[in-house]
Amino acid sequence: MTAAKVGIREFRAGLSDFVDSDVPVAVTRHGHTVGYFIPVKGDRSADVAALRAAGEKLDALLSLTEDEVDAAIEDFKELRHKGKKKS
Repeated sequence: MTAAKVGIREFRAGLSDFVDSDVPVAVTRHGHTVGYFIPVKGDRSADVAALRAAGEKLDALLSLTEDEVDAAIEDFKELRHKGKKKS
């Protein structure tokens, strides 16, 4: 399989298209190849599951009351302070 040649600016501008492509890309600068980009196709279900879990955690955080947020901040400060003492 032959790699398509694109300039570095074109590569940067169209990166999302190149990621979704099946074709390797030779990235050039002033006509000289500076690198290759080889898109990897894989099972994205793990990524989708992780993103969904992160969204659920964010929803839970956004539903906290102001008092719960203040308590979480104080807990964090206390744990951070204890961590600095160990160093």
